[in-house]
Amino acid sequence: MEKVEAGWMDYFAETMAVMRNEGLLLASVGKDRRPNVMTIGWGTLGSVWGRPVFLVLVRPSRFTYGLLEQAGDFTVNVPPASLAETVAFCGMASGRQHDKFREKGLTASAGKRVRSPIVKECVIHYECRTIHRNDVVAEALAPDIRSGSYPKGDLHRVYFGEVLAVYADPDARERLSVKG
Repeated sequence: MEKVEAGWMDYFAETMAVMRNEGLLLASVGKDRRPNVMTIGWGTLGSVWGRPVFLVLVRPSRFTYGLLEQAGDFTVNVPPASLAETVAFCGMASGRQHDKFREKGLTASAGKRVRSPIVKECVIHYECRTIHRNDVVAEALAPDIRSGSYPKGDLHRVYFGEVLAVYADPDARERLSVKG
């Protein structure tokens, strides 16, 4: 199915709903060109410095962290409900020990504007170029967030990805488990 170009906010409601419920798939690639995918449940779309930006959070302990530092770009992919088991696996398995694309039968397709691949089986894709990164500061967090989300430390790095391209399956809304 041919993907269609979309505006960066066209699927905002659907993207945020899937992220909060099932999770999105963040794809990246390192210098060795081996793609990796991980599930993310924290992030947002917005406007920063007058640019469309997708903010994603990745802990330094994650395999993807090193890839993001190498690549300078990433993709955020919105999976249909039929990929729920795959999304769960990609949130638990590490790319250090698993080739998640191969093991789950996912297709790493070339991005249009970035080196990192899209996950072809997903229905909406955001291609992002990292324009800033910032570490979460424990002392600046509300105490309940700090104790609830970071009891062992390992605070996230926030990646600000300028959205360079967005495209989707023509029937993306119908294929998602959540209607926007």
